[in-house]
Amino acid sequence: MTPSPIRVLVVEDDPVAADAHALYVGRVPGFTTVGVAHSVGDASKFLARAPADLLLLDLYLPDGHGLRLLRSLRSAGHTADVIAVTSARDLAVVREGVSLGVVQYVLKPFTFTTLRERLVRYAEFRAAAGEASGQDEVDRALAALRAPQPAALPKGLSTDTLAAITDTLRAAGPDGIAAGPAGGAVGISRITARRYLEHLVSTGRAARTPQYGQVGRPELRYRWLSGVRRDGARGT
Repeated sequence: MTPSPIRVLVVEDDPVAADAHALYVGRVPGFTTVGVAHSVGDASKFLARAPADLLLLDLYLPDGHGLRLLRSLRSAGHTADVIAVTSARDLAVVREGVSLGVVQYVLKPFTFTTLRERLVRYAEFRAAAGEASGQDEVDRALAALRAPQPAALPKGLSTDTLAAITDTLRAAGPDGIAAGPAGGAVGISRITARRYLEHLVSTGRAARTPQYGQVGRPELRYRWLSGVRRDGARGT
């Protein structure tokens, strides 16, 4: 007998992001999107009339914090699991979320591959049933929720320099920055800076656009891809 698909409610105030998340969910076998909510109120109303097994929950919503929604759902007896899809990096928020049933955190921006991997791991955890034979089996069940170790950086790139370039790119705002000024800001050459910037583009965290001047070849400018938090700051 084929198991029923895992029912997912997407809670995201940005309509474009919400549609993308719903599309991503539909591309993962064993999952189906049962609805999209753009606020705490919308999500509460939806869950009052239809069940969901899993919430893809943005934490910055126009009418309140996502964890406020989660607290109210727990008080009302809802047991749906939660994957937080958010720009929130505050580890105190992460700890509170875990205590309320957040099983995974996915930081924006992310690719389909990242979300698919989290959903597949969640499905493996959910499929574990029966009585464990011992500690090893319990550990294996819990390990399904753990994200894999980050992929190694391309040869010649360092974690510290990547972090410095990332900070510089984020600080540049929506206008972005070219490789030369980015390299100067962190003390590396333009060519080296471009390697780091291109890595951020290839991993879906940055975008590049040509800027045409009066003469010569266009200059490539890079900008950080991010959502916008409710307080007006650009998120991750």
